Amino acid sequence: MAVSMSNDTQRRTTGEMLVEDMTDAERERARQVDSVLPALADRAIEADRSGEFPLEHVRTISDAGLLGLTVPATYGGLGGGLRDLAAATFAMATACASTSLAYFFQCSGSSRGLLPLKAVEAGLFAADEVPVVTAFGEKVLRRMGTEGRWVANFASESVRTKDAAVTIATEATRTTGGWLINGVKSFGCATGVADDYLVTAKLDSGDTAEHLAVFLIPQDTPGVSERARWDAVGMRATATHGIVLDNAFVPDHNALTVPATFVKMTKVSRGSFVGNQVALSSVYIGAAQAVHDYAMQFLRTTTYHGTAEPIGGSDVHRQLIGKMRAHLDTAYLWARRQIRLETADPEIIPKDDVIANWRIAKGEIADNCFSVAVCALKACGTGNTGMGGPISRGLRDLSMGLVQGFPAERGRLEAASYYVHGNEGAQFGTTGGKT
Repeated sequence: MAVSMSNDTQRRTTGEMLVEDMTDAERERARQVDSVLPALADRAIEADRSGEFPLEHVRTISDAGLLGLTVPATYGGLGGGLRDLAAATFAMATACASTSLAYFFQCSGSSRGLLPLKAVEAGLFAADEVPVVTAFGEKVLRRMGTEGRWVANFASESVRTKDAAVTIATEATRTTGGWLINGVKSFGCATGVADDYLVTAKLDSGDTAEHLAVFLIPQDTPGVSERARWDAVGMRATATHGIVLDNAFVPDHNALTVPATFVKMTKVSRGSFVGNQVALSSVYIGAAQAVHDYAMQFLRTTTYHGTAEPIGGSDVHRQLIGKMRAHLDTAYLWARRQIRLETADPEIIPKDDVIANWRIAKGEIADNCFSVAVCALKACGTGNTGMGGPISRGLRDLSMGLVQGFPAERGRLEAASYYVHGNEGAQFGTTGGKT
């Protein structure tokens, strides 16, 4: 359900509900996002029912030039940044939350191109390493920008360790002319949909973060297959079932294996390694906004039998409306603060503090967005509990935010540990040792 706007705000784009102070260039990119919302909304109900990513959305988004939203114009993209991405995922989620989440992971792939180039600019690589790093970064960006290919980003795995947010067990072994990749990626939107997969793996030469590498793997590469599909409660049309890599060969020119590249990329990011995670949470805010708008329309227009009095005017409904609004505004405030922290120039607080703030913000946003849907469900009653209805879909989609990455309780715990002990903790690790 796309967000409707009153006459006095028709000139504003949907994304400006989250990013309120857009520049002219950002607003123009936001208009391109708005142009695809009707098409995304048209297929949202069926996508949720079937649990299948709507392949038509790939063409819709590609034709609008949005696959390169966060790719510099030099490489055929639109030149947007984190603010653009957060506004875009928010806006798309008001129409189809599943497509928005998949789109976020597509855009996050640009970090695998941008951060290597930024690390080169910072002088973090030796002279003989620069051409290799530069070539890989530019290849990723051109795939997304000039070539308009959907690039899925696979890092997460089902294996967990105490010392890192993401633990990498997938391994790359040297072979003639390239690498053989073996492992299972448990989560990554657009499985079987994307043209290319960006896969994070550890090299067989070591077991620390310095041995992590990135590989660009076309979807049809021999040895790459899809994991079994799951029947998720929400965000059902994201194709998040992941991939299996069984001796998948990746040539050297599609591999970024320069030692310590991952660590150096982390050093130049503004927030966590990916540095744009708040745009993922913006998906949930957009979904919550859509639920709120539907609920308010229902409560204003549905009247008590035989009267013109809207049911939303009762004491119990007014309580729920107030709570719903408070939860939604709280989510907005956390997101806007995090966007500000990651985009301000000069920086407002040190990077480790930005990451710690994000660990709390992520959970607060998810919890408050889910609470919006709970209030809407209570307020709008049994007539709005159909599986395909906006409130039911919103409730199920927003429940996924509670477990996306890790629970809010873990985020608070890790942030508190940093504030007390001064050690933010590892972003990525391997199963072979601590990072």
